[in-house]
Amino acid sequence: MSHRRFGLLLAFSVLFAIPPAYAQAPTGKVTVVTSYSKDVTDPIKKAFEAATPGVTLEVQNRNTNAGVKYLDETKANNQVDLFWASAPDAFEVLKAKNLLEHYTPKATGIPEKIGQFPINDPKGYYFGFAASGYGIMWNERYVKAKKLPEPKEWGDLATAPYYDHVSMATPSRSGTTHLTLEAILQGEGWDKGWGTIKAMAGNFRTVTERSFGVPEAVNSGEVGYGVVIDFFAFSAQASGFPVKFVYPTVTTIVPANVAIVAHAPNKTAAESFIEFLLSPTGQEVLFAPGIRRLPVNPAVYAKAPPDYPNPFKDPRLNGMVKFDVEKSEVRNGVVDALFDQIVSFQLDSLKASTKAIHETEAALAKKDNAQARALLKQARELINAMPVNEATASAKETTGAFTGSKQKGARQAELEQQWAAFAKEHCAQAKAKAEEALKLAR
Repeated sequence: MSHRRFGLLLAFSVLFAIPPAYAQAPTGKVTVVTSYSKDVTDPIKKAFEAATPGVTLEVQNRNTNAGVKYLDETKANNQVDLFWASAPDAFEVLKAKNLLEHYTPKATGIPEKIGQFPINDPKGYYFGFAASGYGIMWNERYVKAKKLPEPKEWGDLATAPYYDHVSMATPSRSGTTHLTLEAILQGEGWDKGWGTIKAMAGNFRTVTERSFGVPEAVNSGEVGYGVVIDFFAFSAQASGFPVKFVYPTVTTIVPANVAIVAHAPNKTAAESFIEFLLSPTGQEVLFAPGIRRLPVNPAVYAKAPPDYPNPFKDPRLNGMVKFDVEKSEVRNGVVDALFDQIVSFQLDSLKASTKAIHETEAALAKKDNAQARALLKQARELINAMPVNEATASAKETTGAFTGSKQKGARQAELEQQWAAFAKEHCAQAKAKAEEALKLAR
């Protein structure tokens, strides 16, 4: 065999021995649609580009619902490589619409579950890279100055001392807030859960349009307490804000996810981004002060900051609500619309009713009155009443009206109008009952 022929055979053998994943190094631009702020995306972008020379990450920021809608509307000429967000039910929607690409990550050391929740989609269309739980943060200086209590449970936020001191984002604009509501509804049941949510809402100062508006208000001392995803509090603490955070008993730990969009223009680079996020280096970036997510690789917690929550070792975090993502996804639009119609758009009347109830309770504590207590019970029942039960809310006849299609728009508007009228009438009746009770108690 000639030296020339032997050299050619050797070259071909080396070429075909290269694993397919590395046969073509990723290059060019990889575009990601994400709900995450620059505090999260900038450190990860910098670390990814340093670890993957020749690739740049282009970040398009959209809230979760808007991101899902955008990918659906542009699917015929898709220019996006990755979808990156916290809400697993959003990924279920995209998967059902065939808008995600199947992939099998090569990263190792990641278990099947975190808490009660599977880390990855069992069918291989999206992957957990971090996890988060939902709870309450508060500004210590605000609370001490106003001599207010420190909460432990959701129900604490419904009591009189918290009136006009709490903020939360609307779930129709925040995927993480939707998950918070679902955790309460799944953990307490439909009727009791909505009772807790509405009782808390009666003490709200504001309902914000974006989830990060809540921690910003708490950090600045504009409000005392906020219903948030945990990393908002952890990153605020790392930045020196005087805040605390608690996981209520009824909450859940769920993964934040990343997925390759179907027909991604730069699939190779998209795969490299997923592999980076799941690598030890990518997982350790989650400890950065502006990020503070919970990594899905248990080994990297050895490098975590002091007192960092570890869902793989903390039995309390492992015993949280077993979240049903399919249930959440099916009724997503219904739950969000219900919240807007009975809370967001009725906030002033809900607060007025709640204030009257608090005042009556205080009066009865000083001077009991059986008739007043009966009226107060009726007032609470009026506020707790729901315009739709769980079975109806999850039925196709209802959920089908909230698909976003023009054909269903009239039915959606009809249902929302019914729910709003129900809430308005019940709030007014509750206020009247509470005020009548207050007169008797004085």
